[in-house]
Amino acid sequence: MRRLLTVTLTGMAAAPFAGPAVAAELNVKVEIPKLTVAEYHRPYVAMWVERADQSPATTLAVWYDVKLKDAEGTKWLKDMRQWWRKAGREMQMPMDGVSGATRAPGEHSVTFTDGKAPLGKLPAGDYQLVVEAAREVGGRELLKVPFSWPPQGTKSAQAKGQHELGAVTVSVKP
Repeated sequence: MRRLLTVTLTGMAAAPFAGPAVAAELNVKVEIPKLTVAEYHRPYVAMWVERADQSPATTLAVWYDVKLKDAEGTKWLKDMRQWWRKAGREMQMPMDGVSGATRAPGEHSVTFTDGKAPLGKLPAGDYQLVVEAAREVGGRELLKVPFSWPPQGTKSAQAKGQHELGAVTVSVKP
């Protein structure tokens, strides 16, 4: 014979069974448009967070040709001029959690969590996500999307590129 045991937890007794606190998230969607050109190369893309004074807070991602022999792909990182001047020249590539391969045309999503690399513990304040793209035998483009940290609620903002980048969307949630 089986008996059903029901336990009701109230007040402080329930606290040890509570799930872990969920950290705030910064979700980024980057659209790389399909271009109809004679010689197409995937763009190099850098994503970083800038403070209100436009100083870099952290580099989130750098997509470049990581598979070229003798690290040849790093030679063209400087073509992402703004990122290179602000943070790139001081970084050693490849960098775990930051660098990765170039992306094909389409929409790409990445999520960064408060307290974890590469976002880290971003102090409270107003910021902007900056996305810069440069393409061999192509152009370059830079987009900025403002956001506040830590988020007080779920919010979203977007910027739209004209050539090398499509829509860039930033969503934050507590």
